[in-house]
Amino acid sequence: MKTVRWIVPVTLLLLRPLTILGAAEYAVGADLSFLKQAEDHGKSFKDMGVAKPGLEIFKDHGYNWIRLRLFHTPTDLPNSLDYTIALAKDAKKLGYRFLLDYHYSDTWADPGKQFLPKAWEGLSHAQLVKAVFEYTKETMSAFHDAGAAPDMVQIGNEVVNGMLWPDGRIPENWDNFADLVKAGIAGVYAGTGDAPRPRIMIHIDRGADKARTKYFFDKLNSYGVDYDVIGQSYYPWWHGSLNDLRENMVFMALEYKKDIIVVEAAYNWRPAEYTKRPGPFPETPEGQKQFLEEVNRVVQETPNGLGKGVFWWEPAVTGPLGSRGFFDDAGNALPVMTTFDKYTRH
Repeated sequence: MKTVRWIVPVTLLLLRPLTILGAAEYAVGADLSFLKQAEDHGKSFKDMGVAKPGLEIFKDHGYNWIRLRLFHTPTDLPNSLDYTIALAKDAKKLGYRFLLDYHYSDTWADPGKQFLPKAWEGLSHAQLVKAVFEYTKETMSAFHDAGAAPDMVQIGNEVVNGMLWPDGRIPENWDNFADLVKAGIAGVYAGTGDAPRPRIMIHIDRGADKARTKYFFDKLNSYGVDYDVIGQSYYPWWHGSLNDLRENMVFMALEYKKDIIVVEAAYNWRPAEYTKRPGPFPETPEGQKQFLEEVNRVVQETPNGLGKGVFWWEPAVTGPLGSRGFFDDAGNALPVMTTFDKYTRH
């Protein structure tokens, strides 16, 4: 392996604050990145027929974490810095903990696409590493200054194939990818100042794929990347069975001894993905709830208590993806909303 070309001064890695957040409480989480847009456009969400702010509805049903994505300079999507800070502030006022998801792109970043922000096009590798560090530091400082500091931070989104392509695409550019990840982590620490540092998550989309998970994290760990939490996406129609998920959770816990969160999961309450083949659960309101119950059970049964939570991806989304949400077309909460009542009410 070639020596990793860490461009930002290594002394920045020593700025990690001494006051460190302890292991996270069990995360009953939701990615609500589109919630503010929906409500700003007049969408009303209802629980038992009563209209309430969406954040309050989720809080009433045991949700204690919110996940929000951040795009660099979005043009078609709302997830700018100002928008994300505003939503994070609202969540913090209600007592939510906050996971910030850096996409390092102007639009969606996932295993099939990791577009450079337009502002970073044409940069050399050294310039790109510096840009990642400075951008992360500045945005983290902005969240802190607004009283909306994240409790956990993702360095990239579903980065199983790298990020910031082509420079950080893997497997061909592992050295570059490691540099970029380390720059993001250093930026988080530098932007945190003397406050308790957020936990660092590395997120891939291989919840039910033990072999690919092992390849990715074995390689990442060989670069000495300093992170706290493994994040996985799990959508059964793309990723595999619940038994595959269980096997991988056991493997990760025993092999890496890190906290693990299923940070994206979803299932449809009406037919969408399983119209031509049987799914693991009916695509009905009750089937959707059964799916979340079983995913949560798998996570909670992870060895050594290292399964630390489940996040639903966009339960308040409207439009074509509304079939994966927690509300019907009239805005009424579906049965899945009550999944965690039995765990969180007393």
